[in-house]
Amino acid sequence: MARVLVVDDAAFMRKMVSDALTKGGHEVVGEAGNGLEAVSQFQALKPEVTTLDITMPEKDGLAALKEIMAMDPGARIIMCSALGQESKVLESIKAGARDFVVSADIRMCRFADIL
Repeated sequence: MARVLVVDDAAFMRKMVSDALTKGGHEVVGEAGNGLEAVSQFQALKPEVTTLDITMPEKDGLAALKEIMAMDPGARIIMCSALGQESKVLESIKAGARDFVVSADIRMCRFADIL
């Protein structure tokens, strides 16, 4: 299964995503709480998949996505968004994200279908 970096500014969301991934047989290799940490952790850990929250302090998920895709055009990134962020989700897909998950549905998400 995949080695995954989980990025969200809310610790409880990182835990929910990590638990869902682990339950699905994936290995969570790292976590980050903002976009700056995400880029740094991506470089250091070289995960197979990264989950990115869209709205975060320091550097938002869209900016982090664009920076990661510039470093590694083959990066596999799944965006996590709240309801009502459809335009940002569309922008993230255009910028290279593979898919998106609505944050409220994380516990029921079948990451295996996405990864």
